[in-house]
Amino acid sequence: MNIIPLFIAIPLGVAFVLALMGKAKEIACDLVANGATFCLTVLSLVLLALIKDNQVLVYIMGKWLPPKGINLVLDGLSILMLIVVNTIAFFATLYSVSYMKRFTAKHRFYSLFMLMLAGMNGVVLTGDFFNLFVFLEIASIASYALVAFGVEAEELEASFKYMVMGSVASILILFSVGLLYGLTGSLNMADIGSIIQGKKNLLLSFSLVLFLAGFGLKAAIIPFHAWLPDAHPSAPAPISAMLSGVLIKALGVYTITRVFFNVFGMTLQLSWTLMILGVISMIGGGLLAIRQSDFKRLLAYSSISQIGYIMIGLGCGNYWGLLGALFHLFNHASFKALLFLNSGAVEYSTGTRKLKEMGGLSKVMPVTGTTSTIGSLSISGIPPFNGFWSKLFIIIGLVQAGHFVLTVLTILVSVLTLAYYLRVQRYAFFGTLKEKWAQIKEVPTPMCISMIVLAIICIGTGILFYPLMKAVFEPAVTVLQEGTKYSALILGG
Repeated sequence: MNIIPLFIAIPLGVAFVLALMGKAKEIACDLVANGATFCLTVLSLVLLALIKDNQVLVYIMGKWLPPKGINLVLDGLSILMLIVVNTIAFFATLYSVSYMKRFTAKHRFYSLFMLMLAGMNGVVLTGDFFNLFVFLEIASIASYALVAFGVEAEELEASFKYMVMGSVASILILFSVGLLYGLTGSLNMADIGSIIQGKKNLLLSFSLVLFLAGFGLKAAIIPFHAWLPDAHPSAPAPISAMLSGVLIKALGVYTITRVFFNVFGMTLQLSWTLMILGVISMIGGGLLAIRQSDFKRLLAYSSISQIGYIMIGLGCGNYWGLLGALFHLFNHASFKALLFLNSGAVEYSTGTRKLKEMGGLSKVMPVTGTTSTIGSLSISGIPPFNGFWSKLFIIIGLVQAGHFVLTVLTILVSVLTLAYYLRVQRYAFFGTLKEKWAQIKEVPTPMCISMIVLAIICIGTGILFYPLMKAVFEPAVTVLQEGTKYSALILGG
């Protein structure tokens, strides 16, 4: 399957091409970046047709067979993540065509963006811990620079905080990888999984705790969330969409899922740990979001709350819990990316992020207003939008597992989510248009197209959830349910 390494090779190659282009015509940079992300989106969808019957494909680098050589692994879970990451990346680069004109050095922006994308695709596909760490760092370092891209004091401060917290996470992850290598003599995930099965060891448990803290920081789960409320509002809107939409999932949620389910194997203690962290994040993020008057800061806290839903579904561990968690991962990428692009459009036209300074903007920005309403209803879990189904599946999973208190809390937080998004709509888009905004116009066409298509995805995946569930999510659920059998599938045992 020579298509697999293209997900890393294309963005890496394009990143260097864009860096060498210098101050070439902006349109050339736009075409190269958007052409690359569009190709990757199409390739990720093509994989759905190529992979049948829960196949696992292993791409071997340099003919060195695993566990000795480097390998890339493609299964149902990695296909789902590739679709999510590359689709949102395409809409972010399309949006950037107009949005980033206000910033200098567009070629540098696109180059860093491509490095971040290469890192995320690498994290999703790699089959060994060392390269997981390398790709994690590529994506992280690029994202630190992108958060600071505006070079204002706020952006630089947020980027520095994000870099410090991200570096702590990286050290914890690297230390854990070193521990595993010392214990097993291997870096291959499948090989380590087969060696440690059934073994109880204090150092193994310590390694697991380090992974949880490191990946928890990358995922911004409470109490590891301190960097996110500053980083996401400060970044340019397309980067905010990428950070909240896919980066915290690819570097945090996906890695937790892959390592805990397929390498270490889920235990009752791990399940409860994920659910407890999930419920704290879900409630804490929601309560912090409702107090915000800054549009993008509210969205950032909302991301923490929604990641909590995903963690609860994963911790629940049964079919419906896992299905709901993975579906919510996909849904959150679409509606949160949409909402961050909406906030960027509002800031682009009005120059402010303060909700109370807005009002009646739907009258002059109908596309932004309509798509924002769709995104708000989706994230609040209102039928028939996509967020309703993923939350419903998580609730069914919790009821089946007998977690009735968590079920009630999940429903209450969904009501809280609706409350603060209705507040956003009331302050920003509904009501009387203020005189100072009477002359503003809708944002340029590329920005509108990105918002419209993401809104269509929110509606379409809600209506067509069943075929989507069968084609995309069930193969990913199967990978998690097979757990540590992953090792035998990769190593051919």
